[in-house]
Amino acid sequence: MATKSKSANGKNGGVGETTRFLLLLFLFALLLRTFVVTPFVIPSGSMLPRVMIGEYLFVAKWPYGFSRYALPFVAPDLKGRFLGGEPERGDVIVFRYPGSDDDWVKRLIGLPGDTIQMRAGQVILNGKAVPKVRIADYLMERTPNSPCRYVVQQAELPTVTEDGRTYCRYVRYRETLPGGRSYEVLDQWRGEGDDTGVYTVPPGHYFMMGDNRDDSADSRYPLAREGIGFLPRDNLIGRALIVFFSTDGSASWAKPWTWFTAARWERIGGTF
Repeated sequence: MATKSKSANGKNGGVGETTRFLLLLFLFALLLRTFVVTPFVIPSGSMLPRVMIGEYLFVAKWPYGFSRYALPFVAPDLKGRFLGGEPERGDVIVFRYPGSDDDWVKRLIGLPGDTIQMRAGQVILNGKAVPKVRIADYLMERTPNSPCRYVVQQAELPTVTEDGRTYCRYVRYRETLPGGRSYEVLDQWRGEGDDTGVYTVPPGHYFMMGDNRDDSADSRYPLAREGIGFLPRDNLIGRALIVFFSTDGSASWAKPWTWFTAARWERIGGTF
């Protein structure tokens, strides 16, 4: 009888240890997602060429501190932000779209007090043109989640075929912000967003833009036109940190082997 009781106690102890381990694992994952990093999937091509549709990012929460949007499970009624510092021009930021439950990603171009204007597709920041240099066309492989999308028919460029693969082609430039931070942008054609009035960023707000300039709803357009307007500081969630997975959309959940063939392995691990 003693042996049986010891065995039963051991069995119960094993179940208890497993339960405690799983609870601690869940708590750790919850704390990690709430205070350190959170995943984000890219749903559109507005940030091409830096990030593509079907890419999964880890977003760092600590750089900018915390607000009710960064801590949705902890403080849904929290006002303001605490801890952390200010974002920098050129940061790729995930934020809560004003007045909705959607999270968006754009690049920060204007800080509070900055003036911004677009002239012939060039950013004029505080009265000075941001250098914009033409570089080689951007070739993006055409896949199930990344078709050749152009804002108007006149902007469409002939595709390129190599090794049996078809690539969409876009006119590409390199911009360099004050301080030396540079990144690539696409400029498909001379559209409405290429020539604007002067925007003055109010205190506690930011001016956000997509790198795919003619295919991005951003701070150049007001909320009434499905743009962003000036983004409130409290809406910041975090800074894009790393691409931890990228898929071309050809995978099928019912066919696990396609998860590997659909992966864009060369894009995984890219930092910002």
